[in-house]
Amino acid sequence: MAYILIKNAFVVTMDETQEDFHGDLLIDGIRIAALGKGLEMHGATIVDGTDCIVIPGLVNAHLHTWQAGLRTIASNWTLPEYFRWVHAGLATQFEPEDIRIATLAGALNQLENGTTTLADWCHNNPTPLHSDAAIEGLRQAGIRATFMHGTPKPNPVPGQRPFWEVPHPRSEVIRLASELGPHDGLLSLGLAILGPHYSTLEVALEDFALAHEFGLVASMHQGGGPARSPDGWAKLEAAGLLGKSINIVHGNDLPDEQLDRFVHAGVSFTVTGESEMVSGHGHPIVGRLRDLGVRPSLGSDIESALSGDMLTAARITLSHQRALDNIAARQTGTLAGKSRVRTRDALAWITIEGARMLGQEDEIGSLAPGKQADLVMISTRSLNMQPVHDPVSAVIMHANQSNIDSVMVAGSWRKRHGKLLRDDVGTVMEALQRTSSRIVSALGIQASDLH
Repeated sequence: MAYILIKNAFVVTMDETQEDFHGDLLIDGIRIAALGKGLEMHGATIVDGTDCIVIPGLVNAHLHTWQAGLRTIASNWTLPEYFRWVHAGLATQFEPEDIRIATLAGALNQLENGTTTLADWCHNNPTPLHSDAAIEGLRQAGIRATFMHGTPKPNPVPGQRPFWEVPHPRSEVIRLASELGPHDGLLSLGLAILGPHYSTLEVALEDFALAHEFGLVASMHQGGGPARSPDGWAKLEAAGLLGKSINIVHGNDLPDEQLDRFVHAGVSFTVTGESEMVSGHGHPIVGRLRDLGVRPSLGSDIESALSGDMLTAARITLSHQRALDNIAARQTGTLAGKSRVRTRDALAWITIEGARMLGQEDEIGSLAPGKQADLVMISTRSLNMQPVHDPVSAVIMHANQSNIDSVMVAGSWRKRHGKLLRDDVGTVMEALQRTSSRIVSALGIQASDLH
């Protein structure tokens, strides 16, 4: 195995067993071998970490990566417009190759921005070929990813059952589970199911049971209009189908008592703060979860409308929750108290909590001996980063893509000295432009429709 020794960096571990420190990090193959000061290893490749902050690789816990070719399309659309134009319109024009190139481009952008693990919530896969193309795009990017196999949401067709009455395709889960098993390396399988908000109770029960049978994380949207199954959650609770493998995205409309029961049942929550605020879902539930003693993971959601940068996602979500806390504090005259949500909480949302949502907290999400060597080196040498009094706050409140010097996935560099380590980025962007132009033109969308 080839050793890599990062010397003289400030290491933010985000691990309960490891304190932050200024020193060294030793990598042995795909794993972290040691953390400490004055580490030495004969024959190791030495990486100078001077003026760098090393953090765990970021985790984007909810991204519809297939929408990378639709960037800015939905930036001015309301949620009903998004459903109409994207799910019932643009999505229907995607061929498998369009899915592959969009997923590849979207995953490369995640790596560029410091995300090493992606929950690719793919709900535009009408055929197995589309799913295979998305998976191929992830493989080609070299990112760690959970392929969250979803189902499309087209308009109902006369004579056919609408999507909300169709259970998740069991045959596809069997096929993909055999291909993306636990020993597949960087890729794993999860289910992006409709859930009781977007399906009938019968479908929700069947989909939950399917995920449980295969031991897969089942993630679902909650919110965004009236529920298809208003009493669905009560039935699922009564059936004992809630637990750690259940992930709820958004959840803004859940009442407090229900949220409390879900937390105690072990359900995880993924907040997509910026998307939720602009789409009309309501206030992100970061503070409500905090009051129940847990933290969410974070996702960037829809690149058709907004950025996929997780540092931006964390900063916006943190600022919004602080605004809510400050409004409440003003009403009680306690504004002078400490902020209830800290920058370290925000960094946890996009590292260890994302890993926990995927059931991979023993492998990724923090820096500790034995864990996968997924990390980001953030340079502090530019004007926007100096001086650094608090490294965690520097990362969350000041850093941007230009400061991300290096990105490593499973011990292999994906970005070094500010550049992705591949020579086909221009070709990928050209292909993305070509396929996206064809898709948008097919629906006759004009510039005036976007403003």
